[in-house]
Amino acid sequence: MQVRVQNVRKEFDLFPALHDVSLDVISGELIALLGPSGSGKTTLLRLIAGLERPTSGRIFFGDEDASEKSVQERNIGFVFQHYALFRHMTILENVSFGLKVRPRSRRPPANEIRRRALELLDLVQLSGLEKRYPNQLSGGQRQRVALARALAIEPKVLLLDEPFGALDAQVRRELRKWLREIHDRTGHTTVFVTHDQEEALELADRLCVMSQGRIEQVGTPDSVYDTPTSPFVFGFIGESSELAVNVDRSDIWLGDRAIGISGAEDVGPARLFFRPHDIELVEDDAALAGVVASSRRVGGTRRVELELGGGGARVEIDLPFDHPAGERSRIAFRPKRWQLFPG
Repeated sequence: MQVRVQNVRKEFDLFPALHDVSLDVISGELIALLGPSGSGKTTLLRLIAGLERPTSGRIFFGDEDASEKSVQERNIGFVFQHYALFRHMTILENVSFGLKVRPRSRRPPANEIRRRALELLDLVQLSGLEKRYPNQLSGGQRQRVALARALAIEPKVLLLDEPFGALDAQVRRELRKWLREIHDRTGHTTVFVTHDQEEALELADRLCVMSQGRIEQVGTPDSVYDTPTSPFVFGFIGESSELAVNVDRSDIWLGDRAIGISGAEDVGPARLFFRPHDIELVEDDAALAGVVASSRRVGGTRRVELELGGGGARVEIDLPFDHPAGERSRIAFRPKRWQLFPG
C-alpha cells in the first residue's frame, strides 16, 4: 500500500508542529522517520495513523484520500514503545484481540482467529508461550507480541513508534535484525519512528530526516550518510567535525593556512564538514594540524580530539588503536571526503 503525504501542516494551539510536509512512502518499503525530539516525526506518524487530523493538506492511501478516515477505517497496525499489551489477557488473547472485536460481518470464525494468532506467534518466535501473560515475558518478548498483534489484523500499513526505545542496547540490536527479517518475509509497508541513527541506518530502505517540523532529506541510508544535503543532516547522521573556513580561488583555508584540499566552487566564508574516519595522516605543511587534547577507545580505533592552531578550533579524528600519539603530541591530517556548505 502506497502512502502519500501531500503538503501537510499541523498546528497545536497555533504552534506549527509540521510545516508543509510532503512524503511518498513506496508500497512494501520500510522507511524510517529520523530526527531529534521536537522534529515532528511522531506527529507525522500519528497523522498517517489517523490519531491526529492535519490542519491543512491531505493523506492518501493508494489513490484514496484517507485524511478524514478513522484509524479503524484506515486499517492501521500500530506498535508503541511501551507495548500497550492487555495485562489480564494471555499472549494468545492479546494477539487475537484485533480480530475478535471486528464487526460480526468481518470477523473470522473462532478457529480461524486461533490459527492465525498461533501462526503469528510462530513467526515472531514465541511458539509455546501462548498461555503466558505479559508480566511473565521479557521486554523483548513483549515487543514481539505487540508486533504480532499489529500484524494479526492484516494491516494496510504498519506503524512503529520508537518500538525498541524501552529496551537495553543488546536486546535492541537483536530485535533490529529480527524486525528486518520479519519485514522482508511479510512485505508490509512500514513507517518506523526513531531518534537512533544506527537503528535507522541498519533497518530502513530509506530515511526521512526531519528537523523543526520540516523534512531535511529523504534517501537511502548510503545516500543520506555519504552525501548529506544540509549541515543539519551531516551533523545529525553519524559522527562529524565542523570547521569555519574560507574559500579563495578554489583553495580552502583555515585562518592563514591552506589545508591542502581544493575544488570548491564558492568563494568566501564556508563550513567544512568531514567524518572522523574519512581522513589520512600526512607529514607535509599543507594540511590540518593540531595537538592531542584527549583520546578514547571507539571499537577497534582510537578517537582523538585535536586542538588546531589559529583560533583554538577542535575536531575529532580516528587513529589506529596502536598509534603512538600521546597527549599534546602533534598530528597532521587531511580529510579524504568532505563537504562544504555556505558559511
